[in-house]
Amino acid sequence: MALNPVKLRDKAYDSFTERLLARDIKPGQFVSQRELVEMTGMTLGAIRELIPRLEAEGLVTTVPQRGMQIAHVDLNLIRNAYQFRLFLESQATALFAVNRSDEAIARLRASHEAIIARAEAGERESLIADAEATDRNLHEAIIDHLENDIVSKAFRVNWIKIKLIRQNETKLYAELVIPVMRDHLKVIEAIERRDAEGAVLAMTAHISASRARAIDMG
Repeated sequence: MALNPVKLRDKAYDSFTERLLARDIKPGQFVSQRELVEMTGMTLGAIRELIPRLEAEGLVTTVPQRGMQIAHVDLNLIRNAYQFRLFLESQATALFAVNRSDEAIARLRASHEAIIARAEAGERESLIADAEATDRNLHEAIIDHLENDIVSKAFRVNWIKIKLIRQNETKLYAELVIPVMRDHLKVIEAIERRDAEGAVLAMTAHISASRARAIDMG
C-alpha cells in the first residue's frame, strides 16, 4: 500500500538527515533535486515537498541558478545553535530535577557509569557509538519529559546542526568520552539532590565546554 503524502515527506526527511549525518552530504555542499533523489532513494515529488521544510529548519538554502546549499558550518551557526541549545536545556533541566522519578535518574547514572568503566578498561569497539547514544539519551530525556512536541522537535532540528558542527571532532571523540560522561554525571548528581539550580549550572558548564571546543575547531 502506498504511503500517504505526510508519511512520504517524513520518510524523505529521515532519509535526508540520515545521509547528512553519515556525511554523504557535507556542510556547504551544493546539491540538486535530482542528486537528492539518487542519494535518498525517494521520488522527485517527495524531494520537492521536502525542500520547504528543510529551508524552514535552516538545513538548506536555495541559491538561484546554483541549487540548494547544505547549511554551512561557521562561527555564526556555532554560536546560534549552542545559544538555542542552552536556552532550551537550562529550563528543561531545572524542571527535570524537580519532576523526574528516582528510578529514571538511577537508570541515567547507571548508563553513564557503564560507559566510563568500558572506556577506562580500554575498550574501543562500539564504545564511541554507545557513548554518543548515552549522551543523546540524557539530553533527549531532559527535553522530552516536558511532553511538549514543539520543544522536542525544535531540539532535534538543532541537534542535527550540533552534529554537523561536531563532525570534525569525531577523531578526538575517544579522548572525550570520559570527560563528557563525567560532565553528565555532575548534572545527574545535582538532579539526584533535587538541586535545580546546581543542575542548571552543571548543564550550562557542559554545553559551554562543548561550544568552546566547536569554536576552537572552527
